[in-house]
Amino acid sequence: MTVNSQTSNAVGTVHHNEGDIFGHPKGLYVLFLTEMWERMSYYGMRALLVLYMINHLFNPEVSQGVLGFAQIKGALEATFGPLAPQPLSSQIYGLYTAFVYFTPFFGGIIADRWWGQKKTVVVGGVLMIIGHFLMAAESLFFVALLFLIIGNGAFKPNVSTQVGDLYAPGDSRRDGSFIIFYMGINLGALIAPFICGTLGQKVGWHWGFGAAGVGMILGLIVYLFGQKYIQPHPENAAKKLESAGKLEKTPFTAGEKKAIWALVVLCALNIVFWGVYEQQGNTMQIFADKQTDWVFFGWEMPSTWFQAFNPFFIMLFSPLLVMFWQWQAKRGKEPTSVTKMALGCALLAAAFGIMIMAALTVGEGRGTVLWLVVTTLVLTIGELYLSPIGLSLVTKVAPARIVSMMMGMWFLSSFFGNYLSGYLGTFYDSMSRESFFGMMAILSIVAAISMAAFNKPLRSALGDH
Repeated sequence: MTVNSQTSNAVGTVHHNEGDIFGHPKGLYVLFLTEMWERMSYYGMRALLVLYMINHLFNPEVSQGVLGFAQIKGALEATFGPLAPQPLSSQIYGLYTAFVYFTPFFGGIIADRWWGQKKTVVVGGVLMIIGHFLMAAESLFFVALLFLIIGNGAFKPNVSTQVGDLYAPGDSRRDGSFIIFYMGINLGALIAPFICGTLGQKVGWHWGFGAAGVGMILGLIVYLFGQKYIQPHPENAAKKLESAGKLEKTPFTAGEKKAIWALVVLCALNIVFWGVYEQQGNTMQIFADKQTDWVFFGWEMPSTWFQAFNPFFIMLFSPLLVMFWQWQAKRGKEPTSVTKMALGCALLAAAFGIMIMAALTVGEGRGTVLWLVVTTLVLTIGELYLSPIGLSLVTKVAPARIVSMMMGMWFLSSFFGNYLSGYLGTFYDSMSRESFFGMMAILSIVAAISMAAFNKPLRSALGDH
């Protein structure tokens, strides 16, 4: 273990590190475990969501008892025409995952202006616990989703922001810290289908949803007991001085304004990436369930185990990719953040190119699980080139006084992307499989070309990041 010297941030708060673990502050590992358990709860519930709606909840004898079902189905059908269970489930999946990423924008504002990061995270965690356990009541399905959406909005942006607060401006460890944090996210996502997916499919849907609630409780406990290792957000100190009349509000500088607009452009370009990427929990999960052979040695594995492929590959390749970037950096060849993100979109296109071959090979039957394994491998490397790099970039270039709001804006791009995912999923049954996956590949290529085209002007706004 190494001990870092004390470093000061812009408002005079000093970072005190009693002793780092593997070169990073202890607070990083507190936030790692907090996010791991929260993501276990989220991805456990997500793995079951579409299958639960298609195979159980939206059966006529069950759906008539679900509060608000007739109104929501009617509103969607007024826009999209009659919806069978699969497209209806895809639409609701898309709306749920979209709003999960819509509310963090407002959760960031609440933390920046009023509550601070800690209180907002705790309130969000409690709301999510309530939502997970409400899933046990079929009649309260949409009420449960509402609690989860609001709770996630308070929780998500402020945990990510606190990772950045552990490091002084210019600290070269920041990108690496977000890769480690991202591994925590995906460790939770890895164990989720084995616990929640297996319980939900083999024992009962509500057992799976209940396990997700237990995961959220564990995450909140870790966060509360690890507070002494988490740095207060620097802007909180500024607010105290401001309220005491010792510090005046200052307008954004020209450089800060350019950085904000550059982040807005990047967030807009991310929308297509997330719309295609989130097919993992939507149409690709349906493909895994209906057109993949899961029987091994006479035992049929739950198809929700497909959801473990992506986090497994993230855990495997994250440290290798960090070493590769370090190797490139030593030779002055490491791509900029924007270039990495464009490469991520290109790799996503390649992944769905593999799914086109899978659809042509499998036809209407069931195929080997290796199609999904290879697709997810390529897709995962693409994700690593985009998602954690974007999180790190926000904490690097956003002005400190609005960093939680800007983190919320980053997640806002996922709101539009996840809604796009649900909309795209409605075409799954009306198109041939190869045409549908081809459409996903084309959209990803368009996103990659757009990011590459904006690389130069974005670099001028973001500096050397």
